[in-house]
This record gives sequence, structure tokens and C-alpha cells, in this order.
Amino acid sequence: MSALVTVSNLSLTVGRGGREIVSGVSFEVAPGEMVGIVGESGSGKTQAARAIMGLTPPPLVVAGGSIRFEGAEVTQATPAALRELRGARIGMVFQEPMTSLNPSMPIGRQLDEGLKLHRRDLSTAQRRERILEMLRRVGIRDPRAAVEAWPHEFSGGMRQRMMLASVMLLEPALLIADEPTTALDAVVQRDVLELMVDLTREHNTAVLMISHDLPMVARYTERMVVMQHGKVLETGSTAAILERPQHPYTRKLLDAMPRRLPARPPIQEAPIVEVRSLAVDYAGHQRLFSRTSAKRALDGIDLHVKPREVVAVVGGSGSGKTTLGRAIAGLLAPTAGQILFRNQPVSRRSPAWRDYRLNCQMVFQDPYSSLDPRMTIGQLVGEGLRMLVDMPAADKRRRVDEVLAEVGLGSEYARRFPHELSGGQRQRVAIARAVVRRPAFVIADEPVSALDVTVRAQVLDLFADLQERHGFSCLFISHDLGVVEQVADRVVVMREGGIVEQGSRDAVFDQPREEYTRSLLSAIPALESTETGGVRLRWRLDRSEPSAAMA
Repeated sequence: MSALVTVSNLSLTVGRGGREIVSGVSFEVAPGEMVGIVGESGSGKTQAARAIMGLTPPPLVVAGGSIRFEGAEVTQATPAALRELRGARIGMVFQEPMTSLNPSMPIGRQLDEGLKLHRRDLSTAQRRERILEMLRRVGIRDPRAAVEAWPHEFSGGMRQRMMLASVMLLEPALLIADEPTTALDAVVQRDVLELMVDLTREHNTAVLMISHDLPMVARYTERMVVMQHGKVLETGSTAAILERPQHPYTRKLLDAMPRRLPARPPIQEAPIVEVRSLAVDYAGHQRLFSRTSAKRALDGIDLHVKPREVVAVVGGSGSGKTTLGRAIAGLLAPTAGQILFRNQPVSRRSPAWRDYRLNCQMVFQDPYSSLDPRMTIGQLVGEGLRMLVDMPAADKRRRVDEVLAEVGLGSEYARRFPHELSGGQRQRVAIARAVVRRPAFVIADEPVSALDVTVRAQVLDLFADLQERHGFSCLFISHDLGVVEQVADRVVVMREGGIVEQGSRDAVFDQPREEYTRSLLSAIPALESTETGGVRLRWRLDRSEPSAAMA
């Protein structure tokens, strides 16, 4: 079968004669085939894929090589020819649907744009009927209401379904999916990916999947391309590369995957933090002549965290995980219930509140938005010591240098600003800021969800080392079950503001009692080591159907 896309010796540079971003990249995609491109941030995988559509951002230019799509050379195509190609023959689903959907236009108009441009043979009524049918196909319950609604009125999973609908309306020959499920929870991730597979198979659409999620690539793709620093290091069938990796970098990626560690002995001490019957309501929105009713985000939450224990909170988007963490940290006022610290009730009016807030620190999901860009790293980390009025300034500077060294940055980073650091380095700063006061309790809200495989492994190892060294307890909020399997002593499963199930990690992962827990665990596979130094797919629970990649 002749290739649909052939990329040969592609080079992209910053301007003519500038630094190479992509160097000598070659791969093929056949009609109907699913190919994965994996690698860390900065490996060039997204830019190589965008070049197929002529969408490399300035100042990047194609400095050499060839891209042939359906036999035609893309690098020499005119702007008019590229406009005809994009959408009609090549579609792209971007990483964050909220930034790729226009917030100032209703969904229906956005879906109609491509049809109006590329299907001039269809009337307005025919286009609308196609849009409604596609929205039904992607699982939108009320398509007629959806076409009049705005992007912000939908969840991340629903927005990603609409992005798929907008692309597949035109039945392209190639779909480029750039990290299509990074911010989605396990069940929504599975649903979106299965939907993508179904839609592309219906129309024999080839898929080029860009991701650093190796289990997802193993589950859905037939061939795989491994990239680093703008170069292809290894290519071949997905199963062969995963089971018998040839390049050291591929083995490094596989070694960085989360692994289940042996369970620690149960801790017999009394809880350091306890939550009893906690409830949180979000106030309704004021409208012109009315007000919407309040929404109960948390309802009757009971949990505890013991000294030096890691309790993971998992669940789908909207389950209340982050609300729970923010309420325990004192960033949201509970509507009802109690928070106890060292067996003493704490609230904003209690005498123990100041001691609790100083001993309870939080690591947020996005370190860039939680770090003040106007402050240096030293100032950001040193903020945690501001309330220690008896601590001399020299000792505070020494503590900042010590904690920066503990997180692997060093005192020279104290004079830098957040924008000068990578994502992994910024998350190290966020962790340093949380532990600089030597707190007793840390709440980590999705602390590694936006990080590459190897950087994530480094940050998790760092977090475990700091916990071992300083002995703090941790409430670890995550939708990544692989990470939870590695770090947690106990697991709390949440759904729609309540706790569905909780217990030891091994009990919840190996013998879940509730159907919702089983659906979470069966949604996304893990990878387990093989005797050949590689990995293979492992379903956390038995599935009745084998995966396409394993069949």
C-alpha cells in the first residue's frame, strides 16, 4: 500500500540558516493507519507534525527535506493550495480545546465554518443537519441546544468531543491528534480516544498521534516514532519497540513510567488531619431578574491522613477532588462539617487556625500561574518564611538556599525569574516553596499532570525523597492512576462530590468494591516490565475485549 504521508529528511530552522529545531526527520503514514510520535517537550514532535499542514509558526522555516501528501509536495504548495488541504484533507485536534475553540462564537457557527468553506455543494439546511448528526455521533445529548451554546458552557471532555466533531465533519484523510487527552481524567480520556478510533475507522482516516503518554500510544497505535532533540531515534511497530527497545533514550522513557512500589506497613498513629462530614456549596450566579440555585460541590466527606502517610484522591473531572483539597487548605470556606488538625478542630475563627495554616502547605497543578512572575525564585521560596518573625534574615536566606539544593536547583537559581525556568524546574520551585517551612501536611493538586514522562519521574522521586527526609503527610490529588499506584499508601475515590470508596492502595486497585472504581481502573492500561528490558500493556482489571494493539 502506498503511503498517504511521506516525510523525508525534514529540517526546520529558526529563520534561514538559524538553529535547527527538527533535523533529518523521516517517517510514513499509510491510509487508515495509526502512528504515534513520542518524546519529551522540545523533541520537535509537534513542529514536525504541524509542518505536514504548513502550520509551522514563524520564525520556523522548512530548511530542507520533503513532505508529500497524497503524492503532492506540501513544502512547495501555495497558500491557496494549503487552505484547500487544511480541514478538507488534513484535520488537527489540538491539546487544549478551550484555546482552539473561539470563545466569542457559538459551537454551531464554529462547526459550520469548515463545511461552508469546503463543502459548497451543501445548502445551509444540509450543513446544519450534518452538524446535528455529528454532535449526536460524538455523544452530545442535546445537539440542538449545543449548537447555540458557547465553549465555556461545556466540560473539557465535551469540548474535545466537539473538536473531534468539527474535524471529522469534513471526513479528512489524515487526522493529527496533538496530546488530545492530556488534561482529561481516565474515563473521559478513554471515551474520547475510543470515539476518535471509531470515527476514523468509519472513514478510513489515518491518525498521527502526538503524545508523551506511552500507555495510550501502546493501546491505540500500530507503529511508533521516538524523537529527541529534533531527531528520530527509533521507529517501528509499537509492540516491538516497547518490548525490545533498541535506543538508550527509548529505554530511558520506558524506565521513567510509574511503577507500583511495595506497600508500606500500615501506620498505627492517630490522624494528623481529619475531615468529618465536610460540605462545600458554590453560590448561584446572579442573572438579570433571578439567581441560579447554589450547587453542592462536596457532600458529607469523611477522611483522615496519618503522619507520614500519602493519601491519594482520585476521580473524574467535577468529582470534587480539587474543591476538597482547597477546602482542607483553608482556601475555601466549608458550608458544614469539621476539619481537625492533631485532634483539634480548626476554622478561620479558632485560635489554632494560624498554626494549622502554617503547617498546611499546597502545591498547585500549574506552577506558572501559581508563581508570581514579578518575583525572583529566592523571593518566592522565601515567602513561606515571612511569618517566622523570630528567624534572622541570614537564617532565612540559608534555609532558602538549602531547600533549593534539596529540590535539585541550587542557590544560583534564587536570582532567576519563573519565565527563565522549564516546567519541571518551576514545579520544583513550587515544591520548594511548600516545604521550606518544614510543614506537617502538604496538599499536592495534580503536581505532575503537565510534565513529561522523565521529568514527572524526577519530580515524583524528589517528592518521595523530601517526604522521607522531612516526614510530612500528604493529600495527593490526581487523575493519573499510574502515578497514584506509585505514590499512595491509601486511595480515596470520589464522584459527584462524595466518596465512593476508600482503602489501602492494593485493596482499591486489586479488589475494588464499587462499579465506578472498576470503571476508572479499567479505563487506561498500565505498562509492566518484560524480561527483554522493555514493557508490555497490563490492564489493571480484566477486560472482556483485547486492545487493538494487542490483537
